[in-house]
Amino acid sequence: MQKFVVKEVETRKDLKKFITFVDKLYEGCEFFVPPLHKGQEYDLMKSPSLEYCKRKMWIVEDESGKVVGRICAMINPRYNEKYDKKRVRFGWFDLINDIEVARLLISAAEAWAKENGMDEIHGPLFYNTLGRQGMLVEGFDKLAPFSCLYNYPYYVDLVQQLGFEKECDWIQYMMRADQDVEPRMKAIAQRLLQRYKLKVADFDKLKKDPEVIKKFFKMYNESFDGHVYNFIPFTDAEIKAETQQIMPQLNGKLCCVLMDEDDEVAAFGIAIPSLSKAMQKARGRLFPFGWYHVLKALKNFKDIDLMINGAAPKWQNTGISSVFHCIMSEQSKAAGCQWALANPQIETNLAVNVWGRYESELWLRRRCWIKKIK
Repeated sequence: MQKFVVKEVETRKDLKKFITFVDKLYEGCEFFVPPLHKGQEYDLMKSPSLEYCKRKMWIVEDESGKVVGRICAMINPRYNEKYDKKRVRFGWFDLINDIEVARLLISAAEAWAKENGMDEIHGPLFYNTLGRQGMLVEGFDKLAPFSCLYNYPYYVDLVQQLGFEKECDWIQYMMRADQDVEPRMKAIAQRLLQRYKLKVADFDKLKKDPEVIKKFFKMYNESFDGHVYNFIPFTDAEIKAETQQIMPQLNGKLCCVLMDEDDEVAAFGIAIPSLSKAMQKARGRLFPFGWYHVLKALKNFKDIDLMINGAAPKWQNTGISSVFHCIMSEQSKAAGCQWALANPQIETNLAVNVWGRYESELWLRRRCWIKKIK
């Protein structure tokens, strides 16, 4: 019988094993998209979320010292306080198809959680809402978006054997990027633009203006708080990090920000070129040649990922989404885009119904699992 040993990640050598394990686990899998090693190291060691979150990492090794599984457990006190819970999150959950390895990983996370007074465990999740989350349960034969997790089908069986149950599902739709919006939506958008004197911001200028970016994220927090399941408003440090890392990479030809007559952010839609194939070629590293594939994908693209969209609280339920849908539709056609993959949305969120207005197909489903800690 195979013997496995669970080991806490405490050294740089262990951290490297933790990060690179998936490279070997998914070697040859055409649907897996490797995350950047440096990005993983940043998230695990330097993320601004660690200013208030606790986390521990473990790997499981076999008798030969080969890594066969990994997990990161996180406690977010802001989440627990906001939702009156005592939950630990798990993420970076990857392993071979072995129930004993799964049990060792989850048990390690649960034991640490109990020491810290937690009574439930759920995941896969990140520290906050922007990170990769949700275990794939449908769409195993689809290329994963770079911003989302991919996993083998056996993950689902293993967590169910350990007593996990569904907490929530996120779903994603695929559609032609060059299809037109319905005439009714165009008419609504035109009326709203004229009636409320809405303006389309120059996104490339906007993303360089610190004050506008602050307004953008303030509105982002307000628009999602209370409306997005498990949402936790971002701290100033998290906003600063996102601004520095993400904003410079966004293409104004694929993004839309609407300003009202008082120059306040009213609504937004953000899309990016699909980076999945470029990241597969990069194999987790930007150097020496990975950067070339990424830059090429950012400049020459046919497929896009629809990342996030929202509206300020006072503009919600006004039909303002029709405005940025129309604008982004024209942007996609002008850029020569072919396919668009919608961002993950909770299946119970009525906003997912918008994709029924287009020719679209349910493409991916991912799940957050939960169980009581005994």
